[in-house]
Amino acid sequence: MEKNPILEEIYQIRLNYAERFGNDLHAICQDAIQKQGYQGRRVVPANPKPALNQQIGRKILVE
Repeated sequence: MEKNPILEEIYQIRLNYAERFGNDLHAICQDAIQKQGYQGRRVVPANPKPALNQQIGRKILVE
């Protein structure tokens, strides 16, 4: 299978980004949240409210 140069570039960017933070997922997420705030974008809360009429582990029948 032939390698896709665009995907290879994305993979390399991702690896470089992770290396900047020592592959620490928490640090990467903190950086992303910080960038969202600086760019004026809405920061999504870590614990979103559950959707209406949704229960974990149960089916809900709508009549």
